[in-house]
Amino acid sequence: MNKLKPIMFVGTGSDVGKSIINAAFCRIFKQDGYSPAPFKAQNMSLNSYATADGLEIGRAQAMQAEACGIECSVEMNPLLLKPTSDQVSQVILNGKPIGNQSAKEFFMEGDREILFKEVIKSYSKLEAKYNPIVIEGAGSISEINLWKKDIVNMRVAVEANADTYLIADIDKGGVFASVYGSIELLPKTERSQIKGIIINKFRGDISLFEEGKNIIHELTGVPVVGVIPYFRDIHIDDEDSVILDKKYGGNTPNLVNIVVVLLNHMSNFTDFNSLEQIPEINLYYSDKTKDIENADIIIIPGSKNTIHDLKILKQKGIDKAIIASQKKGKSVYGICGGFQMMGKSIADPLGVEGDIKEIKALNILPVKTTLTEVKTTEQCTYSYKNSNEICKGYEIHMGETTFDKQSPLCSISDIKDDGYFLNNKVWGTYIHGIFDNYIVIKDIIKIAKGVDIKHFNLETFKDDNYNKLANLVRNNVEMDYIYKMAKND
Repeated sequence: MNKLKPIMFVGTGSDVGKSIINAAFCRIFKQDGYSPAPFKAQNMSLNSYATADGLEIGRAQAMQAEACGIECSVEMNPLLLKPTSDQVSQVILNGKPIGNQSAKEFFMEGDREILFKEVIKSYSKLEAKYNPIVIEGAGSISEINLWKKDIVNMRVAVEANADTYLIADIDKGGVFASVYGSIELLPKTERSQIKGIIINKFRGDISLFEEGKNIIHELTGVPVVGVIPYFRDIHIDDEDSVILDKKYGGNTPNLVNIVVVLLNHMSNFTDFNSLEQIPEINLYYSDKTKDIENADIIIIPGSKNTIHDLKILKQKGIDKAIIASQKKGKSVYGICGGFQMMGKSIADPLGVEGDIKEIKALNILPVKTTLTEVKTTEQCTYSYKNSNEICKGYEIHMGETTFDKQSPLCSISDIKDDGYFLNNKVWGTYIHGIFDNYIVIKDIIKIAKGVDIKHFNLETFKDDNYNKLANLVRNNVEMDYIYKMAKND
C-alpha cells in the first residue's frame, strides 16, 4: 500500500469541528486499509485522558486514537494546557505536569524553540510507526500576533509537509470572510500548504452552495473539497466545553432526571456522555438551585480548581441545594474533584490551586482531602460494589483523600481501594469514565427510580458512530482529490 503524506486539519477559529473531522479521517483511513494515528502538538482543554503507561493527554486525541483502532500514546499530544483560572494553566509536557504558567509566561516568555523540538520529536516517533499521521491544529491559523510563537498550526504543517485543509463553520456565519481572511493573511510558504477548504455544519440543500464554492475558489485560489452537513444523530466525544452551552436544561417528566452540577473549571465532562444515550435518562448541566433540587440524581463532576469551584458553589447557594436534596433521599454522587467536595474539608498547604489553604466542604461524606503536587494518571480496571463484572476507567487527580472507616466503592485490580461508599444513594470516586460501564448506569437508575434500562454496550456504540461519521464525511468530501494530493510527492 502506498505511503501517504501526512494530512492536517486547521481552522478559521475554535469550535469549527476540527477534532470531529480529524476523527472522521482517522476512521476513513483505517477503513481503507491504512494504519493512521492522530497528532496535535499543543492542546488546551480540561478534558484529558490517561494513557496505558500513566501519562496524560488531551481527551480528543484519545478519542481519535479510538477511531484509528489503536491505543493512545503521549506522542499524540505532547503538550497539554489545563486552565486553572482565566489566566493561568497547568502545563503538561510529554504527559507529566511541569508547573503552572500564565498565558503571558507561556506565550511570551517561555522558550518556544525547546517546546517545538519536543513536539517534532513526538511527531517523528509517530511517523515512524503509523501512516498517515492525521494532524489537528488549534483555534485559528491567522492569529497574527501569535505567529512567532506558533508550535501547533502552520509551523507544524510546513515542518511535516502536510497536506493541509482549512475548516470553516458556516453555521457561525461570515464563512466567506473567515476563509478568505484566514488564507490571505498567511505567509506564502504557509499558504502553499493549504490544499483545500472544508465547509462544515451546512444546514439544508448542499447543492445550493455550488455558487458559494466557486466564489471561494476564485477568491482564494484554493478549491472547496467538501461541504459537511450539520448533524445531530452522530455521537462523538467533543473536547470543547463550548458544547456544554447546548446542554442546559431542566426536569423532564417521566424520565430519570440527572443534573451535572455546572462548575467554572469542570474537567472531563465526557464522563457523562454515555448517560445521554440512555432513552430513560434526561441529562442536563446546571448551576441553578431549582434545577438541582428538581433532579432525581445529582452528580458533582471533576474540577481543575476544586477549592475555587467549591467556593463559588457556596456563594450561589448550590451547596445548600445539594445537601438538602441528599437529606430528602435524592442520589448524590461525586467524581474526582466532586468526590473531594463531598467530604468534610479540602486542604491545600502547598498552594497547588491558589492562596486558600483550607476550605470546609459539603460534609456529606466522612472524608478529608489534602491536595498534593504529585499527580495520579493511570488507566484502571476495577470491580464496582464488589461485583464480579470488570469495569474500566482512568484516574487523573492531585490529592489524597483519607477517612477513619474503610468503606470503598470500588476495588482496583485487587491492588487498592477507591472512593467512599456511604450508601446506595451517596458515594464518591476518583475514577473517570465510571458511567461508561453499563453495570453502574443500571445500578444508579434502579436505585433512584426503580427503572430497568436496556443493555448498553459503549464500545459497540462508539464504533458504530465512528463508522457513521466516516461515511458521512466520505460521502461529502472529494476523497479522490484528497488521496491524489496525499500520494503526490
